[in-house]
Amino acid sequence: MISRKLFKNITIFSVVMVIIATAFIGIGCVDNGGTTTTEQTSPADAGTTENTVSGELSITGSTTVLPLSTLEAEEFMNTYPDAILTVKGGGSGVGIAALIDGTTDIAQASREIKQSEIENANANNVNPVEHAIAWDGIAVVVNPENTVTELTFDQLRGIFNGTITNWADVGGADSEISVVGRDSSSGTYEYFKESVLGEESYSENALALSDNGLVKESVAGNPQAIGYIGYAYLDENVKAVSVNAGDGFIEATPENIKSGTYPLARQLYYYTNGEPTGLAKEYIDYVFSSTGQAIVSESGYFPIN
Repeated sequence: MISRKLFKNITIFSVVMVIIATAFIGIGCVDNGGTTTTEQTSPADAGTTENTVSGELSITGSTTVLPLSTLEAEEFMNTYPDAILTVKGGGSGVGIAALIDGTTDIAQASREIKQSEIENANANNVNPVEHAIAWDGIAVVVNPENTVTELTFDQLRGIFNGTITNWADVGGADSEISVVGRDSSSGTYEYFKESVLGEESYSENALALSDNGLVKESVAGNPQAIGYIGYAYLDENVKAVSVNAGDGFIEATPENIKSGTYPLARQLYYYTNGEPTGLAKEYIDYVFSSTGQAIVSESGYFPIN
């Protein structure tokens, strides 16, 4: 879960970054017609010194990954004072579009890149390379006053597609269900739809919000609400329900997410235009280092290696 210190750091960092942000043009790479996946497990080169790491780097996209990237970037800049990193949210789709357009160096995403996005990238001479940086889980949350503690995927599907509209239909009080979700640019929106709704659509009555924090606030303030958020955003203001995808009810706990038994566990990603070089490589190597992966744990996410 995100600590108060982290949210304070995010706020301070965001203000500073808006002031110092500048555009950095992505380096063109050879088009191979698809996405390349890389696995990086070693830290930055041993010969790297503070004096050799400098320049500007922009990271844009998922609001789920945003708190993690913010902390990683802060610590990276503390280590390498001549490096300036700008971290922005907007959603996974926004980040990937920015990578394709050449307006960001690294896209952060809470879902895998779509085939249509790969085709658009290739048409723009961009070769997206995938870097899985952490594990995360999506917590289905209700207001703490809600007596419901568990829901099956069939029940979740009915709630979020609008065919189940009263809490009494799933074991709760006789009251209308207020559905809260994410906007369509969100990777969390895409992942939840694919995992829970399948080919069905979200209810037209669902409130679509732009980030995890807003979803949490909405559910915390409405006893009839239900929503979904990245596990790192979970705190005492909302209550996570156990979910059942067919193998019994599983709680959203660190142990269940890391073991893969929780059915809404997923990886978080960075995407670069080709294999990263220069400052982008130094930063991504840092994220994969023992220091960077310790930050993953401290942020409420789970190490990839």
